[in-house]
Amino acid sequence: MSQTGASGKPPRPIEMARRVLQIEAQAISALGERLGDGFLCAVELILACRGRVIVCGLGKSGHIGRKIAATLSSTGTPAYFVHAAEAVHGDLGMITRNDILIAISNSGENDELLTIVPLIKRQGGSLIAVTGNPTSTLAQEADAHLDAGVKEEACPLNLAPTASTTAALALGDALAVALLDARGFGTEDFARSHPGGALGRRLLTHISDVMRPLLNVPTVAEDLPIVDALAAISGGGMGMVAVYDEKGMTSGIFTDGDLRRAMQKIGDLRTTPVGQVMTRHPRTIAPGRLAAEGVQLMDEYKITQLLVIDGDGRLCGAVTMHDLFRAKVI
Repeated sequence: MSQTGASGKPPRPIEMARRVLQIEAQAISALGERLGDGFLCAVELILACRGRVIVCGLGKSGHIGRKIAATLSSTGTPAYFVHAAEAVHGDLGMITRNDILIAISNSGENDELLTIVPLIKRQGGSLIAVTGNPTSTLAQEADAHLDAGVKEEACPLNLAPTASTTAALALGDALAVALLDARGFGTEDFARSHPGGALGRRLLTHISDVMRPLLNVPTVAEDLPIVDALAAISGGGMGMVAVYDEKGMTSGIFTDGDLRRAMQKIGDLRTTPVGQVMTRHPRTIAPGRLAAEGVQLMDEYKITQLLVIDGDGRLCGAVTMHDLFRAKVI
């Protein structure tokens, strides 16, 4: 479909979509200019919290609250969502005096949230309000207020929550990332929160978890004829053999690729010792390294096997690209 109509102007849907994106981008940009003591106070309150962060809202603010709670939890700040309507009908019992409540309401005058506030205060809990109205009742009652106000909604009727919900979500992300940074939350911490996904596998799986132990790695001596080394390669099922010298130390690797190159260069290999055509000083990796680093090495050097060498410089295993595929690291 053409992005310009007969008049040369964009079609109406494109024009409306661009207007929405522009209004919401401006709303988020304006948030940064208003960040100040309220945001710092919210960060300090959450860092000092001995309980959990409870995010509460109703309607569209409730949907935003669920996402904020999920983002906080996955970035090192234990949090969960409580629906405001459910809270006033029993779920308020989930909240203890050690918890912090983040209440989200664009107007700041939501009846259900305002019913909860005095109960939270009475038991000594703290309140962070995210509203679009700094003079609202909710904002005034809060220990810290985050101003998510917008000049207008992206809806042409200026009614449907659009820019306001986007602003609240962005503020929640900003709070979560500020807390992540303050806690020194790193990639391994993030992976522990996502152990079932691809990211978790990449960040938590080590070479020792996927390598084949030394017992299952085919090895041959340098002076062994290539024809005999081929039998070891076939029996090992790794497309390679590790080669050791007269001192019993690993001196190289002999792979299918080395075999092809030797055939082109020498021809008759029946009496040629494997040490003459092997790859000396092959790429290796330590068992404690991340499996993802093994993938990077293989990709960088266009190889499909890595010898695994321990801290004493001795062979302790090997890993192939197929092993990494099976572990779903790739």
